[in-house]
This record gives sequence, C-alpha cells and structure tokens, in this order.
Amino acid sequence: MKIKRLETFATRFVAFVRVTADDGAEGWGQLSTYQSDITAQVFHRQVAPHVLGADITAIDAPTLMALGNRVFEKEHKFPGSYLKRAVGGLDTALWDLAGKRAGKPVVELLGGTPGPLRAYASSMRRDITPEQEAERLKRLVGEFGFDACKFRVAAEYGHDVDEWPGRTEAIVPTVRKALGPDIALLVDGNSGFSPKRAIEVGRMLEANGVEHFEEPCLYWELEQTKQVTDALDLAVTGGEQDCELPVWRLMARDHVVDVLQPDVLYLGGIARTLAVAEIGRQHGLPITPHSANLGLVTLFTMHLLRAIPNPGKYLEFSIEGPDYYPWQYDLYRNDPYRVEGGRVTVTDAPGWGVEINPEWLAKSIYLVSETA
Repeated sequence: MKIKRLETFATRFVAFVRVTADDGAEGWGQLSTYQSDITAQVFHRQVAPHVLGADITAIDAPTLMALGNRVFEKEHKFPGSYLKRAVGGLDTALWDLAGKRAGKPVVELLGGTPGPLRAYASSMRRDITPEQEAERLKRLVGEFGFDACKFRVAAEYGHDVDEWPGRTEAIVPTVRKALGPDIALLVDGNSGFSPKRAIEVGRMLEANGVEHFEEPCLYWELEQTKQVTDALDLAVTGGEQDCELPVWRLMARDHVVDVLQPDVLYLGGIARTLAVAEIGRQHGLPITPHSANLGLVTLFTMHLLRAIPNPGKYLEFSIEGPDYYPWQYDLYRNDPYRVEGGRVTVTDAPGWGVEINPEWLAKSIYLVSETA
C-alpha cells in the first residue's frame, strides 16, 4: 500500500490533513496550530513531493521516523520549525489510517490501552486580575472536578517585566487561597524571567505549594533554565518550543529541566515524540507534553500518555472559551474532550476516534497533492 493523495484544509490558526492510500484507505491528522495556512504550503511544497508513493504497508514508529527523516534530508537547507510542523500532519494522519485499518485506537498501536487521564485546567490568559483568575479556576474545579490548575506569571518574554507591576506576587497566593491546599498548582513563565528573578519567584512558588514551574527563562538559553532547576526544589519544566532531537538529548543529559514537555505537533508527530519520551526514560525524566489548545494536539497527547512508560502526572487541558480562542471551536462532529471528575477519556474508537466537521472543512483553504 502506498500514499496516493495528500490534502490539507487550512485556516490561519489550524489545518487538517487527509492522507489517502492507493487502496482507498484514509486517515486524518493535523498540522500544527498558528500560521497553519503557511505550514500547509510548506507541506505541499516540501513534504508531499518526498512521500507521495511511499510504501505504508507497515505503519509504526520506525517507519514514520524514516519517512520524516527522508523529508528532513531532502530539505536539508530548511531545518527548523515549519518543516517539523508540516511533517507532524503526515505522521498523525498515517497513525489514524493505521488505526482504522486495524480497527483499533492509536493508543493500542502504541502499546497502551484506552482509559481515563487526569487533566489539569490550563489558563492561557494574562489579561485578567488575580481575583478574576482565582474565581474562574474555582468555578471550573467545582464544575468539572479538576484537581490541578495552571496559570500564568511574568509577562511573555518579559525580561523581568511583569504583565503589570506586582501581578506575579499577587496571583500566586490569591489562587492558592481560593482553591485551598488540596488542588495542585502549576505556573507558566513563558520565558519571562532572568535566572535571578526566576529563582526569587520560584522560592515564592515553593512557599505557596506550587509544584510545576514552566519555562521560567528564555527557552533557547538552556544554561539559564538549568540554573533555576538546580536552585529550586519544585519541578522546573520546559521544552514545548524545541523541535530538534539533539536539543532534547542535551536537555535530558544535563538535566536542564525536571520534566520534559514536547508538543506533538511542534516536534513533528507521534513518532518523534516517542523518541523524546525514550530520551526522557533513559534519564529518569517524565513527559508532560504541551497541549495548550483544543485542536487535535490534545487528543494526540491523550493517546500518547496512555502508552509511554514515563508519563507525567497530568494532561494539559485548555480552559479558554470561544471569546479567547474562537478558532478551536466547531472543529469536530463528535466531542473528544468531555471532562468528568477532572478526567478525560481515550476511547476504543478506531484511529483517533474523531470526525472533522464537514461544515468547517467546506470553509477552509483547500490544497491537494497526488500521484499521477
């Protein structure tokens, strides 16, 4: 069986991929979010020519790693993020095809089982007051049973300048007081601090029982993050932006962070994320992937976490509504993201177990590449 046709359905924020084999079998995946219409053009220009006609009789992690590596070697003049985001669409669509062919969910193809996953309520906002953030997190804990919540500190790439003066110092105790001692708290710095300031903030986080401090310093300055990791007792985490496997090996070898956080789609798909999970396993590090929206990246991550031997404590689950992330709504005909008791469930439906909304597809930018 060979790849016959590759189609993309894109907007600026999200793009889906449909792969069709020469026997008519189909699978759906997704390019990474953000500038997805550009990534779709990269997909057809720099990925499709190298994989159309490829043998997909066997679809497994080694096969998909080799297929991705073929693209990276052919396009060696273009390393970096866009190519990985494009290859992620191919990888995830082929896993779906394989699951539907076998009549199994992708999690079983990866060696895991369907079932529940603990999720944490993940806030993306810095434009609300500490009191507003605490109030909505408390409401969501009561409504959906979350027992872990993440919120933002610093300003994104703030160089020690907060979103407004004093917000970081105010929001941490405010949220802790509102949620009480039994809710796990996580914070995200989004590269906002210098090492000195991050350590100061980290001490305050520890005093308030925060257990996860994400991306405290400029993420590409690994030495900065390692300073923070070495100085603090809480878990320092990071890696969502990183898409090159040598960087992951370095991060794990030098214990730059305590928890590795690959993004399945920024990184280039499930096969490459499995490689990062194995790097983490070899160095005793857990994997808590970045999945900060309700595109398919969260569903991909759900299947992954139920299969790898070193999953972190929880799944990142976006709590933002259509007023903040309007593009992540009306994507599916069936809802894969029902939260009950603070858990989401990987079902036993074949493939990813999701159907893309045809009305959304009809409004998207359509491109196709196929063999003669």
